[in-house]
Amino acid sequence: MSALYPEIEPYAHGMLDVGEGHRMYWETCGNPDGVPAVVVHGGPGSGCTPGARRYFDPAAYRLVLFDQRGCGRSTPHAADPATGLGTNTTDRLLDDMDLLRDHLGIDRWLVFGGSWGCVLGLLHALRRPDRVAAMVLSGLATGRRAETDLLTRGLGQYFPAAWERFLSGVPAADRDGDLPTAYARLLRAGDPAVRERAARDWCDWEEAFDVGSGGPNPRYAAPDFRMAFTRIVTHYWSHGSWLPEGEVLRRAGELSGVPGALVQGVLDPGNLLGTPWELAHAWPGSELTMVGDSGHGRGPGLARALVAATDRFAAQAHR
Repeated sequence: MSALYPEIEPYAHGMLDVGEGHRMYWETCGNPDGVPAVVVHGGPGSGCTPGARRYFDPAAYRLVLFDQRGCGRSTPHAADPATGLGTNTTDRLLDDMDLLRDHLGIDRWLVFGGSWGCVLGLLHALRRPDRVAAMVLSGLATGRRAETDLLTRGLGQYFPAAWERFLSGVPAADRDGDLPTAYARLLRAGDPAVRERAARDWCDWEEAFDVGSGGPNPRYAAPDFRMAFTRIVTHYWSHGSWLPEGEVLRRAGELSGVPGALVQGVLDPGNLLGTPWELAHAWPGSELTMVGDSGHGRGPGLARALVAATDRFAAQAHR
């Protein structure tokens, strides 16, 4: 029996003008009078998915999902090489979240996020702790350069054949430098074939180290998804996500008034840096659950633990 709730459809959706030519797709699901919650998707650049709705009891939650700038159903879309990324930054995504919350008339919400969604969710809570009732986070990350360096270079010793293919995708002169920057440059190339190969090589590498997640990610097979995702993620990582190194961990103590459920797969390669334990230690009031059969963001045990967390917070909100 699935740990997830049944599939549901939105009862409302729209496009929010967030400025600078961007229109952000949003949707609301579940109970219009329920506990407000927002899903912050990963990537950067992955877009929200119908599956994310299933972590929430639809009778208990008023669930908000949205596509961050340049991806999913938001416009302009980064799959189009003419779409510039200069106005796609971490600060602007945080501004967009505030605009969306105001647009929907929500005072406080539970924040649910994984991977990059964990980073953006933590930054949102640090910026607006008065607007965050609780947090449920997985695929734990804090936006450190050390974390993205691990994923693009450090894991090479664990997956040497796949990493050699990933490394060979960039010119020899760039192989000792910052690989997200090198790939971002290829993804800006005038030749569509060069851009497409770079997108495929990047996604192949991401899939190679995504152990414990139950098989291939079907989204990587879609050309528009692949191009938008790789353009956006390399754009963010090559700029260090516009964050001072270690900022989130240094400031995590400021979240002492925000309860947090941290759910992490034992097979998540990000564990090699100790991020889950460091975050739980730095954040008073958070609780870390390690799940043995799951990797980065996917796995049956992870799903059960995340649903248990959202159920618990819903029950507490109704006391």
